[in-house]
Amino acid sequence: MGNEIQTIVKRILKDIQVDLADEFDRNFERQAFFSEAWQRRISPTRPGGHILVDTGNLRRSIQSRTTENSITFYTTLPYAAIHNDGGEIVVTEKMKRYFWYRYYSATGSFGRKKNGSRRNDKRTIQLSDEAEFWKFMALKKKGTKIVIPRRRFLGVSPEVEETVRSIIEENLEGYIEDAINFDINEK
Repeated sequence: MGNEIQTIVKRILKDIQVDLADEFDRNFERQAFFSEAWQRRISPTRPGGHILVDTGNLRRSIQSRTTENSITFYTTLPYAAIHNDGGEIVVTEKMKRYFWYRYYSATGSFGRKKNGSRRNDKRTIQLSDEAEFWKFMALKKKGTKIVIPRRRFLGVSPEVEETVRSIIEENLEGYIEDAINFDINEK
């Protein structure tokens, strides 16, 4: 009986691990933590792009590990926690230098006419917006704070609890059906 229970628990944990990994991955497609929509981005650096998906590293970094009686979902990326929980970042001199670098990179990419003036095509206008954003960031005073909104992609929610509950119920119902055989003609 003890081995049967361990087998059932392992099967339940494996099913939960697979289903929740899929759901956490789908959060990036939904741009929401299940039904809790992520705050839209106001940065012109990637207009219309998916939130929290620039290189895809954060999305791919979600991992899980199991023990005999638990599952842990985690990521080792240093910036994952601030995106998942929200918070503030203090502007440093190093950050300001990076913002200036991005500003000069953006302004150097402007399309130019033969006389040296900027073109008014869509790409140049977008680059202009991006350059203005980086200039705004670079002009922030050292010590000011940048607020990162909470955009949960991992954690407990009613949807997670419902998924876990339904997996447990399915597995236990299957075990009970297999364990109890009713044979009306048996004598």
